[in-house]
Amino acid sequence: MNSPEAKGQGQEQGQGQPLSREAKPGTLEFLNDVTLEVAVELGRTDLAIDKLTKIKKGSVIEIDKLSEEPLDIRVNGKLVARGEAVIVNEMFGIRVTQVVAPDGEEVF
Repeated sequence: MNSPEAKGQGQEQGQGQPLSREAKPGTLEFLNDVTLEVAVELGRTDLAIDKLTKIKKGSVIEIDKLSEEPLDIRVNGKLVARGEAVIVNEMFGIRVTQVVAPDGEEVF
């Protein structure tokens, strides 16, 4: 019999394995090698072309964030977390202080 009822509840037609609501450990391992662009954004601003053409060494560009505000962490352009700048072995890093859900709400 080839009807969905004959296959049993929780199975997709044409497949012999039951569907699961939770991912089983190891089922997404093929994604471990995928490279994503991670960017830390200090701030943003809009500049008119005439101001942009006048930028030279030593110019200061004012941005839309205050110095005590957290930095945005973006993965492939989407905001995923916020954090604070740190120095680790003479290099900049970022300490994650907040993880953001896709709807913009703080997760933790």
